[in-house]
Amino acid sequence: MLLVQHLSVNYRSVQALENITFRLPEGILVGLLGPNGAGKSTLIKALLGLIPKQSGEVIYRGAPLQQQRKRVAYVPQRSQIDWDYPTTVWNVVMLARTTHAGWFRSPSRQSAEIVKESLRRVELFDLRDRPIGSLSGGQQQRVFLARAIAQQADLLFLDEPLAAVDKKTEALIFQIYDELKAEGKTLLISCHEWGGILNHYDQLLLLNQRLVAQGVPKEVMTPTNIELAYGITPQTRHFHDALETTFFC
Repeated sequence: MLLVQHLSVNYRSVQALENITFRLPEGILVGLLGPNGAGKSTLIKALLGLIPKQSGEVIYRGAPLQQQRKRVAYVPQRSQIDWDYPTTVWNVVMLARTTHAGWFRSPSRQSAEIVKESLRRVELFDLRDRPIGSLSGGQQQRVFLARAIAQQADLLFLDEPLAAVDKKTEALIFQIYDELKAEGKTLLISCHEWGGILNHYDQLLLLNQRLVAQGVPKEVMTPTNIELAYGITPQTRHFHDALETTFFC
């Protein structure tokens, strides 16, 4: 179980997150949802210890998560990746194995097999020798998903991994998420999509500096919670029709 208790983050004298508390069981797909500036990326980075927290604790299986970083795979937003860096698809995914082999040791045959299988799962093995910058946006996202898979982590945190992907790639990614869940992995996915796609998630965390709601999509995406998180009122045109079509049909 991942347990987050009373997590607050003060970023450049601005309260970015305030008193966030939730718990996630193993083998679950969780969508992290909220408006721009809600603190979704900040929350993921704070969980990982990439930015300092003002208060609170992050516990995984009874111990601080920061002491178990090898058990976590992290895929940042596209904007944080240098797509012009001269490296291949294979090398990007193989980087995941350095946490196992160490920086100054050659990858083992086992690591090579793990990387090969990870690329096959995301249907990119045939492009393994391509420069990363030559791929489409959806292919690039799949490369970093393959890297997370190759790390063989128990927790996967992905920040807007569906940006710039087409519907076919989206379907493949959710299929892989389901497979990882079946393996007992816990996935926390920052997303900005609305609509029926939210029903792919077992739970949603609705965030706007504070945790507005947690639960299954139907329970979270209510008019009251949406107004609290987004400032969209039930009087907004077509609000009820859109909500019912998305979550209650």
